[in-house]
Amino acid sequence: MAEVKEKGRKPSEESTDESEEEDSVEEPKLKYERLANGVTEILQKDAASCMTVHDKFLALGTHFGKVFLLDIQGNVTQKFEISPVRINQISLDESGEHVGICSEDGKVQVFGLYTREGFHENFDCPVKVVALHPRFSSSNYKQFVTGGNKLLLYERNWLKRWKTSTLHEGEGTITNVRWRANLIAWANNVGVKIYDISTKQRITNVFRDNVSLRPDMYPCSLCWKDNSTLIIGWGSSVKICAVKERDHAEMRDLPSRYVEIVSAFETEFFISGLAPLADQLVNLYFVKENSDHVEEEFRARPRLDIIQPLPEGFEEISSDALTVRNFQENECRDYRLEHSEGESLFYIISPKDIVVAKERDQDDHIDWLLDKKKYEEALMAAEISFKNVKRHEVQKIGMAYINHLVEKGDYDTAARKCQKVLGKNMELWENEVYRFKTIGQLKAISQYLPRGDLRLRPAIYEMILNEFLKTDYEGFATLIREWPGELYNNMTIVQAVADHLKKDPTNSTLLTTLAELYTYDQRYDRALEIYLRLRHKDVYQLIHKHNLFSSIEDKIVLLMDFDKEKAVDMLLDNEDKISTDRVVEELRDRPELLHIYLHKLFKRDHHKGQRYHERQIGLYAEYDRPNLLPFLRDSIHCPLEKALEICQERNFVEETVFLLSRMGNCRRALQMIMEELEDVDKAIEFAKEQDDAELWEDLISYSIDKPPFITGLLNNIGTHVDPILLIHRIKEGMEIPNLRDSLVKILHDYNLQILLREGCEKILVADSLSLLQKMHRTQMRGVRVDEESICESCHASILPSDMAQNFSVAVFHCRHMFHKECLPSPGTIPGVQFCNICSAKRRGPGSGILEMIK
Repeated sequence: MAEVKEKGRKPSEESTDESEEEDSVEEPKLKYERLANGVTEILQKDAASCMTVHDKFLALGTHFGKVFLLDIQGNVTQKFEISPVRINQISLDESGEHVGICSEDGKVQVFGLYTREGFHENFDCPVKVVALHPRFSSSNYKQFVTGGNKLLLYERNWLKRWKTSTLHEGEGTITNVRWRANLIAWANNVGVKIYDISTKQRITNVFRDNVSLRPDMYPCSLCWKDNSTLIIGWGSSVKICAVKERDHAEMRDLPSRYVEIVSAFETEFFISGLAPLADQLVNLYFVKENSDHVEEEFRARPRLDIIQPLPEGFEEISSDALTVRNFQENECRDYRLEHSEGESLFYIISPKDIVVAKERDQDDHIDWLLDKKKYEEALMAAEISFKNVKRHEVQKIGMAYINHLVEKGDYDTAARKCQKVLGKNMELWENEVYRFKTIGQLKAISQYLPRGDLRLRPAIYEMILNEFLKTDYEGFATLIREWPGELYNNMTIVQAVADHLKKDPTNSTLLTTLAELYTYDQRYDRALEIYLRLRHKDVYQLIHKHNLFSSIEDKIVLLMDFDKEKAVDMLLDNEDKISTDRVVEELRDRPELLHIYLHKLFKRDHHKGQRYHERQIGLYAEYDRPNLLPFLRDSIHCPLEKALEICQERNFVEETVFLLSRMGNCRRALQMIMEELEDVDKAIEFAKEQDDAELWEDLISYSIDKPPFITGLLNNIGTHVDPILLIHRIKEGMEIPNLRDSLVKILHDYNLQILLREGCEKILVADSLSLLQKMHRTQMRGVRVDEESICESCHASILPSDMAQNFSVAVFHCRHMFHKECLPSPGTIPGVQFCNICSAKRRGPGSGILEMIK
């Protein structure tokens, strides 16, 4: 296999840090191997002079005039003795069925590999090149060209005779020729020409740049990228030529096609061959020993570079120095580069060695990443392209990555990667756990252990829990919360926690964890006891989840001391499990807690705790006076006498006023408002609520000698009592605050009432008029009378069978119809007739008569 050398650094850079050196190394784009088997034996006795590549096989020509057909692995399948001297070129058609061979002694042979029929000719001068029409196997394209001192085209006519025509001569030896579709490109001492076989026109002449180089020592390299793109490499220059169609308006006497050079640039070394790789180029360089740009270690080795052509330059993608056999003895003309278009294989041919370069596949990419210790990238690449990876396994790469992380001391990352790498392999999991135990890193792997469908042996989990219990109570508690109880033997862990609690009996973390363990073990009473002792927030969740209400009947006070709101809500939500009577009994010695419970009970339902309403009066008075009055208003089971007694004892005026009014003693209630509260607005509001004339009289009488009260009455009683009554009773000369404003307000209220009445009157009149007009329009509409209409009295057709006769019909607005003679006698009002059907029901508008007389 060919040795690949990466481009070296200058000696002054050798001191660069090792990590930076690794990062700067880029991954090779190609991989190399020697073409061995039969080729090795051939080149030991002979030397390669040329080779051509087909997708199915290879054809190798030697200096001793032999041609070997090889398979892709280099095994010889056929051998041809062509000449005793050097084979200059071999050409194959696209099908691989015909071959053209030319040699240094002037022999040219074109024959079928399976028929042996063809062309055999000897010339009196060396023939350097030969090229078959790409579709030579087809009967219509039996054409090929040869080149020595001139370029000859051979065509077979319908008589199966070969006709020869000269395409070009007079510019020295033809050194290279390439045929693609209808275009033939060849190189001589002057430059490169392109000939269009379909139009029989030469379409361009590309001159070589460096004429100082000998054409025989630095031959021209030609390569067709596609049917219209030719790549030329000569000396150190590269040109990419595009063959384009000429516009018809510009043709005149010019060829139908022309060539445009789309890219041209100079390289550092001499070109021995080139080939396309997608939109890039693969260049084979010959490096001269005296080059100033090459280190001693790499001098004279051929280089294979991948470059990206640009309009006026190129960008180097990769560069590899190749160690081929006898490279020290080779010249630029001794190297050739051939490629297989189907598989992107590149063959570097030298006299004593043939190296195959191919694009690196995903396995090669992973190999390189592993070699550079880029395990994470290697693992990602293997996961993404697992269908295309043949030599690597994702799990093995992952294990190598974990080992690497452990060696680096990055235990947390190594443990995290175990989830992805180990998957559901229990044996690998347990091995890793024991390895982490050995290095003292069980904590690192604990949070990543499988706990779903795949579960390890309970001893593994218990081992990790014991490790945490020894060193980290918080971490132990976290694992107990996160891990399902089925992973380990619960009793074993409970016993271990109990042993630690003997040393530290008040440790809240251990107590909480022990309660959780008891919960997993369904020993809820033990767990509840610990939660209550710790006043833990999860106690209510535990009670609800496991229906432990029977266990808390004697612990209600403890629950309410911990969290009154949650406790009361829980008790009220579960009255069917713990009765109200039981709760009241438990809270009898804690009246402040009893009040909270009964208050929330009353808020939910005013009737449920009615038997305790009498007791609640005292509780509200003692602990929650602001809610006493709302309670008295909403409760219908509260004994009013008892409530009044308590309120009078505590001098609760507002509550006493409410109770007096509710008991019917409104005059006493009003008196308390005026005498004790001295709040005229509240007194007026009270009088408005009761709407009692005697109360208004009492209020006026009480207020008549108090100017502030008179002002309040003047401002507020206008809609309930005639203000004149109050004004007449005011003593002459009494000074009343804001009297003018009060009188203005009275007048304004009066005006507002007048305006409201007038507005209502207008609306009523407008509505009446609108309805009257609507009724009038309705009654003025015509009524359809036809053959189907009948008399409501005799039930005969309303119209006579003979319309020529005179008849008289009465039609009422109610749509009832009668023959004139069937109508009863007129009513009491002269000239007005009513429908006798409707008049029995009502007498009013809409039943008047419409007469139709003919």
